Amino acid sequence: MYNRVIMVGNLTRDIELRYTSSGMAIAKTGIATNRRYKTQSGEQKEETCFIDITLFGRAAEVANQYLRRGSKVLIEGRLVYETWTDQNGNRRSKHSISVDTMQMLGSREEAAPGGAYEQPPAPQPQPKEAPTPPKPEIPELDINDDDIPF
Repeated sequence: MYNRVIMVGNLTRDIELRYTSSGMAIAKTGIATNRRYKTQSGEQKEETCFIDITLFGRAAEVANQYLRRGSKVLIEGRLVYETWTDQNGNRRSKHSISVDTMQMLGSREEAAPGGAYEQPPAPQPQPKEAPTPPKPEIPELDINDDDIPF
């Protein structure tokens, strides 16, 4: 079976970051995506899909540091079916996405308050100078041009 979801949307709330007892970061938030379409009568409609997402490890910490409500992201992950019992004893369920990869979209000013998003520059590879090969010593030959057959 194949379970893969790719969504682009805006975060519906700020990141809720927690750590497990073993120290792994877990971040929870929600994403909203819009779809515009035209009905058969020609009327323009728009529907919004809201879904909860969960990030793990370093991605959770990066999301907590740089993203906030309204930030635009692209996420890729798998659909998860969650079930639980509420306070009244009723069985509840929902679908959510367990995020494998996340890409922040939009401008740096949108990513964090005050434009504080600073991604360190990627190290530029330094061009390596090729080592000059040692010049082979060519012995001098005492050959007369008339002795060469061509």
